[in-house]
Amino acid sequence: MSVRSIARESIGWSIALSVLMILVGLFALIAPLAAGVAVTTVIGWLLLLSGATHVWFAWHVRSAGAVVWEALVALAYFFGGIYLLLHPLAGLVSLTLILSAYLLVKGIVELVGGFGLRGMPGGGWMLLDGVFSIVVALMIWAHLPSSAAWVPGTLVGIAILFSGFSRLLLSLAARRVVTALP
Repeated sequence: MSVRSIARESIGWSIALSVLMILVGLFALIAPLAAGVAVTTVIGWLLLLSGATHVWFAWHVRSAGAVVWEALVALAYFFGGIYLLLHPLAGLVSLTLILSAYLLVKGIVELVGGFGLRGMPGGGWMLLDGVFSIVVALMIWAHLPSSAAWVPGTLVGIAILFSGFSRLLLSLAARRVVTALP
């Protein structure tokens, strides 16, 4: 198989993946609660996997203190994962609260950075980003727990949708380049 045919096949798969990502992103925007619950479920399973990894580490460390530490960390991961899987809506509220806190801290950092760059090109944009992040964080927090029904799913949907579009445009550009090759 030639390099050119491998590139064409890869680009075809990349375009297909892009379209799938766009569809998943649109679904998440149409059904943000379902998307949020799905995200919470994935995080729950990842926590269980992390707990299993710490159990594995506990079997391979040499000191008693390390075994106890790894076992305690594994229990924390297992507890968090099981809780999220059994109570996805409560986990969704917690995830929304964490997102709100993240945006608040990010906004404060952007404001501090923007004031430090005042008078320099781009400094105003950093200030605007900080103010916008703080306002969004406060809006999400003020509407908890009802904002949990749409915030995580909407944010994930927007991220997947934009990733799908950017991947599609990149894949189409790559296809033009491969097609133009002799």
